[in-house]
Amino acid sequence: MIILMAYLTNLGIPRSGELLRASALATYENVPFEKGFGTIVTERVVDLLMLFLVIIAALISQTDIIMGYLNEHGLSLTLSVVALSVAILMAFLVLVILRRSTHRWALKLKDLIRGLLDGILSIFKMKRKWSFIGHTFFIWGAYIVMFWVIKYTVPEIADLGLGELLVAFIAGSFAMTATNGGLGLYPIAVSASLAIFGISAASGDAFGWIMWISQTLMVVIFGAISFLLLPLWNRSK
Repeated sequence: MIILMAYLTNLGIPRSGELLRASALATYENVPFEKGFGTIVTERVVDLLMLFLVIIAALISQTDIIMGYLNEHGLSLTLSVVALSVAILMAFLVLVILRRSTHRWALKLKDLIRGLLDGILSIFKMKRKWSFIGHTFFIWGAYIVMFWVIKYTVPEIADLGLGELLVAFIAGSFAMTATNGGLGLYPIAVSASLAIFGISAASGDAFGWIMWISQTLMVVIFGAISFLLLPLWNRSK
């Protein structure tokens, strides 16, 4: 119920659900706010790693099509490699500067990065780490299966394979983080990614809207129910 409440709150104010979740854990489960929020940060870091794995899988399975699309839009493989190399070099220079800097903002940023690394490493120190890792893969697998199931609602998309759907999945994931629950942007991003594979705008938009509406309705309905039930469930607290 706390998680569903957090999802519902995020639809209104981005990232406010994480604060609500940590506060609710402190109120109802006696988990200190700092520790509760720390576990949520760890989950987000793990989600980011899982998204990178999905991106790599999509690039490997759809290399030819993606490269062809980039070439059509003036983004050659050489240019992409150069841009990636420059980005990596810039990131390395920023890390070097941060490491040597004593400015208070640099120190805060170093503490943040150190905390994120500690969060990742804490996975391997927890008592039931394999259960955590197994559930993480199960949850992300369920996200992808959701795309696979709903593709049968749009005839033109029904024949797409897993690789093509992974590209749409990645586009939708970035849209979710860019706006409140992907509001307005999610269907556009999914439709644009499917256009790479020759899917018409009408079918792409339909698929994107079905995906977004079904997820959002679930969050709104069960999140509202959780808001009502959680205080009743914990009357003694």
